[in-house]
Amino acid sequence: MYPDDLSQTLQKGFRVTLGATASLIEAIQDPDHSGQKFSELGTDVNRLTEELEIKGELTEREARQFVDSLLSQMPNPFTDASPEPRATTITTVASPVVNTSVQNDLEALTQELAAIRLEIELLKGQV
Repeated sequence: MYPDDLSQTLQKGFRVTLGATASLIEAIQDPDHSGQKFSELGTDVNRLTEELEIKGELTEREARQFVDSLLSQMPNPFTDASPEPRATTITTVASPVVNTSVQNDLEALTQELAAIRLEIELLKGQV
């Protein structure tokens, strides 16, 4: 099966399903008329499929027109009348901010850690 055949089959299936759904809604709304229409078709599956596909195609077209009309009535937020803001480039340089008390504490802790490490090495050498 070629890709075109597959897409046509899927489209036909979609339209038949859409037509069947539209026919079901019509049957619920007017059971006498729909019963008469389906009794005329009889048991001819191909004819029934063609009728449903045609009905589905019409329903699809009507739905597209309805959606297009709704979209044409809505204001488009992307075509606003206000001018676009101009993009400007700002060059900045980051400089580290150092709190002197934190820096002093860090240096003291580093010296303390070095002293503890040296003491551990000396204790290891005694064993």
